[in-house]
Amino acid sequence: MSEPALKAEHLVKTFGDGQVAVRAVDDVSLVVVRGELVVIMGPSGSGKTTLVSMLGALLRPDSGSITIDDVEVTELDGTSLAALRARKIGFIFQSFNLLDALTVEENILFPAHLARGGVRSAKTYAQDLLQQLNLQPRRSARPATLSGGEKQRVAIARALINRPQLIFADEPTGNLDSQSGQDVMMILYDIARDQGCSVVLVTHDPRVLDVADRVLWLEDGALRDRKNEQHSWVKDPVCGMRVDEWTASLFSEHGGDRYVFCSQRCLDRFVVEPTCYAVSTQSE
Repeated sequence: MSEPALKAEHLVKTFGDGQVAVRAVDDVSLVVVRGELVVIMGPSGSGKTTLVSMLGALLRPDSGSITIDDVEVTELDGTSLAALRARKIGFIFQSFNLLDALTVEENILFPAHLARGGVRSAKTYAQDLLQQLNLQPRRSARPATLSGGEKQRVAIARALINRPQLIFADEPTGNLDSQSGQDVMMILYDIARDQGCSVVLVTHDPRVLDVADRVLWLEDGALRDRKNEQHSWVKDPVCGMRVDEWTASLFSEHGGDRYVFCSQRCLDRFVVEPTCYAVSTQSE
């Protein structure tokens, strides 16, 4: 097995107190090896952003441990955490978080102020990133003039400028059109494959499943590895929508066959007139 870039053990994070307390992350353990692209999926409100914020040293867990490059993150003070994030971790967010007053190149170089060598030593690498991400013609542009895809590519370059060993991307394609989203996902794939950088990606986009090394499902604060359980995509026999059989909760049987439904509405219609909808379901 490759060397771990990140190891988390028994993470717990609870919000609120008493009867209104919500355990957003409940005893989660995870190892990410170098060069691995790990996707975390799950329904809205399942704790994905909370988990990634803890793994990226932005949020302290209530209990449990996180180790990055043999450093126990949960034992560091605020100053040491900031230094570790600057040197070891890159973040990519759905909302881009670019600085409007700075140019593309200045946005990319901004984290280098916190790294050894500063901006001067990072300028050559910034030029390489501008070229690799097809941003060279826009290097002097301000964020307000960029497309969504261009903004996200700037955010990716900014996350890479300090050559981190870990990249955390929280819904990086959520504000992009289909083609720009595809481009961003393939850039993250190439980062993991070609640069040996570990990428932890939170997304609802099913297209990334084909290129991920692992797909983890977070629900009710608990994490499961999809590759340890059989699952498939099937069609709801009523509406024809594609349904993930592995996570579905609505089922019915008819004529010896098992059917999966996207909603209670479709299940109710099927139960009333099963012969109208009962056809052989095909995994996709």
